[in-house]
Amino acid sequence: MKVTWEEPGWGGLGWERLAAGVGRCRLPGWDCTVGLVTGPGGALLVDAGSSLAEGARLRLEAQSLAGRRVDFLALTHPHFDHVFGAAAFAGAHVLAAGGADGSGSEFGRSGREALCADAVRNGLDARTAEEAADTLVVPRQEVRRSLTVELGDGGPEVALWNVGPGHTSSDLVIVVPGNSDSDPTVVFCGDLVEESGDPQAGPDAVPSHWPTALDRVLALGGEDALYVPGHGAVVDAAFVRAQRDALARRFGVSREPVA
Repeated sequence: MKVTWEEPGWGGLGWERLAAGVGRCRLPGWDCTVGLVTGPGGALLVDAGSSLAEGARLRLEAQSLAGRRVDFLALTHPHFDHVFGAAAFAGAHVLAAGGADGSGSEFGRSGREALCADAVRNGLDARTAEEAADTLVVPRQEVRRSLTVELGDGGPEVALWNVGPGHTSSDLVIVVPGNSDSDPTVVFCGDLVEESGDPQAGPDAVPSHWPTALDRVLALGGEDALYVPGHGAVVDAAFVRAQRDALARRFGVSREPVA
């Protein structure tokens, strides 16, 4: 796949370039990753930050980098530090993984209240958390298995895969394929993978399925991909395998074949 669009200057806004048209930034506070994939006919953002103000800043930076507004917003999982900025992206097509029960309850009233309480418990200002919870957008489209997003002629065909449950009941990974000009495949893993701390397993985690979810992530990316964790530095396949095995030991999970 030949890259034909103008390469944005990632470093000028503090973003890290990962491949042609693909970058990410690490946000302050919770060290949460936000990704951006650009093409000649579209731009896709991965996650939205932990507040409306953070989302608004990301929107301006993404627009500057892509040369257009964000067309698609993919939410890796429904935790406040990844979704509370979503309302800042007016007009974007919002995508998320369909939960195990198909209800999308995380974005309903009770789900919003739980997200707000969790945000405050983790140190977000109560008024800021309430504002973000009150305006939280409901995803326009749920990814039940997989979905391909095209970003224009000559741009990448970005694959969104529902690989959960694991870290939550609805974990979405975003795969940007590599090309023949030596750019690697990039996999945005959400919090299925964490580098700057141990993976967090809250009340909505499904530990018995988490190692298998990481098997799927590895199968999608392959040995030479760059794996972008929800928190921390970019890692390789060996790191993901080691974290998968550590999670299996931690939760007493027997290794099972990938479905």
